[in-house]
Amino acid sequence: MREINLHALAEDAKLSPLHYIVLIWCALIIIFDGYDLAVAGIALPSIMKEMGVNPAKAGFMVSSALFGMMFGNIVFGTVADRIGRRWAIAICLGLFSVFTALAGLAATPVEFGLARFIAGIGIGGVMPNVIAQMTEYAPRRLRSTMVTLMFSGYSVGGMLAAVLGKGMIERFGWPSVFVAAGAPVLLVPLLLKWMPESMAFLIGKGETDKLARIAGRLDPTYQQRSGDRFVLNRAEQSKASMGQLFADGRGFSTLMFWVGTFMCLFMVYALSSWLTKLMASAGYSLGSALTFVLVLNFGAMIGAIGGGWLADKLHIKYVLVGMYLLAAVSISLLGYPMPTAVLFVLVGLAGASTIGTQIVNCAYAGQFYPMAVRSTGIGWVLGVGRGGAIVAPILIGVLVGMGLPLQQNFMAIGLPALVAAAAVALIDHRRSASHQVEVSAPVAAQQAARS
Repeated sequence: MREINLHALAEDAKLSPLHYIVLIWCALIIIFDGYDLAVAGIALPSIMKEMGVNPAKAGFMVSSALFGMMFGNIVFGTVADRIGRRWAIAICLGLFSVFTALAGLAATPVEFGLARFIAGIGIGGVMPNVIAQMTEYAPRRLRSTMVTLMFSGYSVGGMLAAVLGKGMIERFGWPSVFVAAGAPVLLVPLLLKWMPESMAFLIGKGETDKLARIAGRLDPTYQQRSGDRFVLNRAEQSKASMGQLFADGRGFSTLMFWVGTFMCLFMVYALSSWLTKLMASAGYSLGSALTFVLVLNFGAMIGAIGGGWLADKLHIKYVLVGMYLLAAVSISLLGYPMPTAVLFVLVGLAGASTIGTQIVNCAYAGQFYPMAVRSTGIGWVLGVGRGGAIVAPILIGVLVGMGLPLQQNFMAIGLPALVAAAAVALIDHRRSASHQVEVSAPVAAQQAARS
């Protein structure tokens, strides 16, 4: 009987059509995800005016989707390791497409909040699964780059919402930008046909023929033989359970991931939800304020791709710490008077060091946990961290309603970056699955040579 180590094949594989299929599908889904998230903040001034809600109530309306995302992160991140990522991603895509469109038909704040809550379940559920899927199939030398490149689709979706938002809201009203988000549901059948399943899931189900096809696509020289047995590296062979997040000395680092992600998502959603309103209150027109959203997301895309590239060249943990420190400085400076050109640069840096940093953070979480519990691990990191996303629109909404100076609003958004930097610095990288694989690989090679 011949053992085929699929993880080793994926680690050392050259880029193939399979990699591009996974990358394109995951990136496309994240683009839709990013649009759905950004559209609420962009439409918020119009929704507040038409429905007659105050800033605090508007913060709760935006946070309804974030409550759903917390639920979706945890449930679909965990369930996917049992039903397969392909079906989990398809279900989530259908949920957030349909219910974001229904939010555009809402007549009251309660109806809007309920539709956004259910859409949030899908938005949150898809994130840990596409990150885990891309991490599993990407070659080791390009893993951080490919995950962050895929996840930069979040920023593309945000920019798409900013570009389309102004014209659509002025011409058709705020509901139009939500209704347009329903179109991706048509892609669900194609997703189920083309997206490959998780290798760890297929091994657990004993799907030998499907695994052989994947092996052949990862390594064109592979020829299936009768009795081939497909396995993963020892560091990747763990059971899919929440307890594994705290096993093998990972407990403290898991808590630090949760703290860092909580603080990062606080900053991301504070900016996504209130940047337009804060800039409008500073004297900018709606069109100019939406331009800041565009710059924020463009900066996020550059930060994600650049951060991923640096993480493959340097140590991903210390790249993250540096990005968080940049966030603290750039966001805190946004509240001070300065030339518009300098302000645009700072907004771009804020996007790079918050949204971009969160993308690199997800890439690190994907590398930290073993393959069999990767969706579970990322799901809990995002699910617990989602508390920051929920608190941010409400807290900043209260601060805006109090009429505080602009500087204090932006300092409240930026200072959590210091806590996040400290939390990431305390993560024990020696406990990560990627480090254990790197350490065990030379030993395995020596044993194979002697045998």
